[in-house]
Amino acid sequence: MADLLGATNPVPGYDNTTINRNIPISPNNNQVQNIPDPSRVTGADNRTEQKDSSQAGGQVRYDSNFQTFLQQLRQNRDVTQTIARLILREGTSVSSGMSEGIAEEMAKAMELLKMDQAQLLQFLSAQMKAGTRFGGALFAMLRNAYARADSEGVRLDILNFLKSYSDYSSTAHIEGNLLRGLAGMANSMPASWGDQLRELLAQLENGIAAGDRQGNIELLQQKVFPLMSAYVGQTHDLGTPRELLSLLALDVARYENGSEEKLLEAFHQLSGYGTLKGMLGGIDGQALLKLLQSSQAARGTSAAQFADHLAAAAARALRGEGSAEIQQTFRSLVSAMLINESVYMPLNHYLVPMEMDGKMLFSELWVDADAEEKKGGKGQGDKCMKFLFKIDVQGLGLFDVVLASREREVGIAVACPEGVAPFSREIEQTLSQILTRNELTPSGVSVRKMERPVTLTEVFPKIFEGKNSVNVKV
Repeated sequence: MADLLGATNPVPGYDNTTINRNIPISPNNNQVQNIPDPSRVTGADNRTEQKDSSQAGGQVRYDSNFQTFLQQLRQNRDVTQTIARLILREGTSVSSGMSEGIAEEMAKAMELLKMDQAQLLQFLSAQMKAGTRFGGALFAMLRNAYARADSEGVRLDILNFLKSYSDYSSTAHIEGNLLRGLAGMANSMPASWGDQLRELLAQLENGIAAGDRQGNIELLQQKVFPLMSAYVGQTHDLGTPRELLSLLALDVARYENGSEEKLLEAFHQLSGYGTLKGMLGGIDGQALLKLLQSSQAARGTSAAQFADHLAAAAARALRGEGSAEIQQTFRSLVSAMLINESVYMPLNHYLVPMEMDGKMLFSELWVDADAEEKKGGKGQGDKCMKFLFKIDVQGLGLFDVVLASREREVGIAVACPEGVAPFSREIEQTLSQILTRNELTPSGVSVRKMERPVTLTEVFPKIFEGKNSVNVKV
């Protein structure tokens, strides 16, 4: 507490009785904030309660989540460079510092990267299908209905159904979170309480294996939460167990919302609207579940398997396996991918690593399907699609390819490594011939030496539009 009475032993050379007594206070001094002046009503000062990214060290901003997202987007390394560090040119797992488990997962991932042109097309197509859970005729119809709906109630019910489906399709992930959360809580509690929680954890594991979702929810709500409430109430432990309990509550809410009953209830609510009844009336509950389950069939593709092996290797590394360098590499990879898939990002993002003709290619693809729209004149309403390819080719270096397509007109701008620049004219002619051969019209093809890698925000300034709508303070 404050030393109001000066009872502590004085420090030599330090007289705290004179502190702040000789500092003049002036209402006109702009360097001092919130100066009280009884003679007038003072205006707002210049405080912003933020740490701006322009300051030394690039501290996190506190005034806006979206500004922080943009700052992290600029600071994150390219995912292609990070993946390239994990894989050697000869097609084996990286070097020193990898545990046996990480190396095994990376070796399995590497086997999926050997492909020819036909397999590349199949791999890319499968990754696009696996990258979204809202694909297919049903979701296309719901998108159109949402865009054309005049009633806010229709839109809210469509979003409610999509949220329920998102939780339904994430069942395995949510169940894993529940088990990990309970195990973490038990390990951070005294043994007398932790042993009780482990018994409930064992019951939950059996319930998940049996597929008894309702029984699992009752176990969590009627036994786990009361136990944790009693623990916090008696021990006043506001640390790790309580934090994990907050996350557990969110997962339980999603687990309950993702049940088949909730999903069918949300779907039947949509069927009650006249605008949707004709389109959804022929789909019953069983047909809906079968349709939604078939839309997840893409999880068995090689693209999904590659992502699974990469995620498993990252999980092992972040749990402490391998050297500090390997852990930092995977930490950078996970951080970059989370930022790239942020809810603020209005772009589709794909990774296309592969081994073709004995060379490793680490590619990253960004797509904006609604980059621009013509205003008046010929082709009014036609939308422009814009692509950004970042391709790191073994033995050549990094390529940046920006492609814009409007109807059958295609423009391509390539930034190439210094060793490729002397062949720019031949590459331009070849690209033009490829477009013409596929009945497309070249609207501008250029190949130049790369001065510096292009940034994502330079190609897609649309990202900055979030400043006008996403400005949530924390």
